[in-house]
Amino acid sequence: MDIKDHIRAIPDFPKPGILFYDISTLLSHPDAWQVAMGRMARMIGVWQPDVLVGVESRGFLVAAPLALKLGCGFVMARKKGKLPGKTISYDYELEYGTDTIEIQDDAIPKGSRVVILDDLLATGGTLDATVNLCNKAGADVIGAAAIIELTFLNGRKKLNIPFDSLVAYDE
Repeated sequence: MDIKDHIRAIPDFPKPGILFYDISTLLSHPDAWQVAMGRMARMIGVWQPDVLVGVESRGFLVAAPLALKLGCGFVMARKKGKLPGKTISYDYELEYGTDTIEIQDDAIPKGSRVVILDDLLATGGTLDATVNLCNKAGADVIGAAAIIELTFLNGRKKLNIPFDSLVAYDE
């Protein structure tokens, strides 16, 4: 099955000139979604993670079912102020300013083998920030993965960990 057949491209979203790759159509197709999650499980299972960290918000949709499938813990990395209790935060630069990402301070046991997941890798800024956040929490980040990689944006080059994706778009 070609997973790309189930990903919709929407031009000029969220602003003119952007081609948005929408996984909603993948999520709504039960066979394609099951195939995608099976392939992702095989891809990241070789790393033998203890915890999967999903990046807000579509990364939750990838990490949660994979954690269940692989018998791992699942942790949410969220924007500042979205998690209850004490948090660990990491500030990072964006093309248009700064942002902050957080996890709960007791979410990842120190030394845990962590894989970070999102729906898409573009420029790599948010994924790199999540790697740094998990390292700050005492995790051993062993890899990252996404359903989609936009290779022309070179986001993989920002990462100092192994990265893999199910599909790649070159333009």
